[in-house]
Amino acid sequence: MAWCAAARTFHMPAIDVGSLRSRAPLVAGIGCVSLAGANFRRSGPSPPFASLGISTDATPVLKEPVQTDKAPAALGPYSQAIKANNMLFMSGVLGLVPETGKFVSDSVEDQTEQVLKNMGEILKASGASYASVVKTTIMLADLKDFKKVNEIYARYFPAPAPARSTYQVAALPLDARIEIECIAALH
Repeated sequence: MAWCAAARTFHMPAIDVGSLRSRAPLVAGIGCVSLAGANFRRSGPSPPFASLGISTDATPVLKEPVQTDKAPAALGPYSQAIKANNMLFMSGVLGLVPETGKFVSDSVEDQTEQVLKNMGEILKASGASYASVVKTTIMLADLKDFKKVNEIYARYFPAPAPARSTYQVAALPLDARIEIECIAALH
């Protein structure tokens, strides 16, 4: 490791990391040769000390799954959405009717409408709304459907519209015509 080479260069004793775990967090620094808070540059004021703290007792980021029967169940080992750090991360949503698990129809317009309704139910179950959405990703089976999708999509998202990416993909689950995922801010 680079810091070990620096320790040898400056004749620093080896650090027993195991003993630090029970006493204090380990700190590695980046500066003008800064290690564990010791700055070897002695001329003039020190530049800001950037550090990466590693602690064995750090509290993990909590994540909470969101699940509602008013939107289609996940098709695999994933959640409809996850709440974490005041954000909502919604999995890709298809135009399935929740009660039947079947597509509303084969048309991209009907599937888009159903996708957005399903997204609304997941947003509602998480305490969010369409206005809370900050980013969407749209996956289309055929990019020629872009204009049709835009006309429907625009009715659901108030100004300012969320940031968005749209892609044509090789295939979607269950041969869907459209899939949309999103990220929303929670209040």
